[in-house]
Amino acid sequence: MVNLLTALLLLSFTQLGTYSFKGQPMGEDRKAAPAKSKGVLDFKMNTIEGKPQPLSTYKGKVLMIINTASECGFTPQYETLEKLYETYKDKGFCVLAFPANNFGHQEPSTNAEIKTFCSTKYHTTFDIFSKISVKGDDQHPLYKYLTKDSPFPGDVKWNFQKYLVDRSGKVAARFMSPVDPQGRRSDSKQTAFIHWIIPGVR
Repeated sequence: MVNLLTALLLLSFTQLGTYSFKGQPMGEDRKAAPAKSKGVLDFKMNTIEGKPQPLSTYKGKVLMIINTASECGFTPQYETLEKLYETYKDKGFCVLAFPANNFGHQEPSTNAEIKTFCSTKYHTTFDIFSKISVKGDDQHPLYKYLTKDSPFPGDVKWNFQKYLVDRSGKVAARFMSPVDPQGRRSDSKQTAFIHWIIPGVR
């Protein structure tokens, strides 16, 4: 499996729908399903402060969309997400975090509490949005698209599942919760970073 950092670096410099690297797909799926006409950038969300935010404002950026939670075993990924954002934000990379209480009731906090928790404990500066539901009868339309009509359909399995979106707004890859934002997997041996994709990073 190609690690998440590899996919991110590839997307930083190319526009693509699905991409194979050394014969393996970037996301979990070997073959992407046909995409519908609606895309990620067509949705309008609310910021953590409750202000409307059209995702079209991110056009031309590489996005990582994640459903997050404050009381999950994967919550420390906030720290590596912030490091990844700080490293690549000047190259057009954005993290969009969507707190959700769908799994194990691990995000019981209010939006205000989530904002304080993330900024004080993990010093996050990337964009965090208001709480939504990512599955079930009250599933938000964005996640209905991601799980049913995007090139990588399928239910969200747990907190911190990740979707990588290319500069044109197409979902290019999906990564499950254990995939660490900086290229490690919590359930396997550490994967080497492939820094040579961007000249001068090593």
